[in-house]
Amino acid sequence: MSTPSQTPVLEASNISKRFGGVKAVNDVSLKVMPGEIVSLIGPNGAGKTTTFNLVSGVLPPSEGTILFKGQDTARLKSSEFARLGIGRTFQNLALFRQGSVVENLLVGRHIHFNYSVLESLAFWGRPRREEIAAREKVEQIIEFLEIEELRDKPVSQLAYGQQKRVELGRALACEPSLLLLDEIVAGMNREEKEDIARFTLDIRDEFGIAVLMIEHDMQVVMDLSDRVYVLDFGCLIAQGTPAEVAANPAVLAAYLGEEGGHV
Repeated sequence: MSTPSQTPVLEASNISKRFGGVKAVNDVSLKVMPGEIVSLIGPNGAGKTTTFNLVSGVLPPSEGTILFKGQDTARLKSSEFARLGIGRTFQNLALFRQGSVVENLLVGRHIHFNYSVLESLAFWGRPRREEIAAREKVEQIIEFLEIEELRDKPVSQLAYGQQKRVELGRALACEPSLLLLDEIVAGMNREEKEDIARFTLDIRDEFGIAVLMIEHDMQVVMDLSDRVYVLDFGCLIAQGTPAEVAANPAVLAAYLGEEGGHV
């Protein structure tokens, strides 16, 4: 778990994002410390995915600053965020459907390849070493996610829950310091959700990877999160431990409804 002296893995300060006259994210601040699982929740249209897009470099903020391990990301290209140590899954699967599980996971290793085109033609020395290391890492991830029997199957032939595991594996293949999970259990049955919850805890505990997740499943949020941030209409309306957020009147009113709502 984190200590007060540690530098946050991610620290967003007063970030906002405008689309024309609409402010999708309005003066939001959040941080993720090493060893934490942090959730970002809120109703549909609250600005959660836009916030994810800001902290992962897909979109530049209109205002505010974003630090990753103390480094200002303002001048970084979106392609550089993965190299910096940010891995991400997407709400809508972004896999190569005709590629095998192994091939999809290897895509996540490309940021670690440092050989030139000319070197690759010979496939000796550094290219060979890096390719062998990439395949070893991929095999470790396949074993970790318990998908050994699927390794050579095209992704298009996999069940939805299995595809979600592959998407998670590809993000892990980048060897991130921060993993962004965008509704990772959406559309899953109970058993599949329990598996992903177990993997998420192991990712934090075994690999030391901090996690920031968007999630609508409140049971998953309450079971996994160290801290929770709540957005509504692009604004941060609450933050704290799961228990604190669950008892917050603003959350009950805005997110769960004043009558019959519970976390």
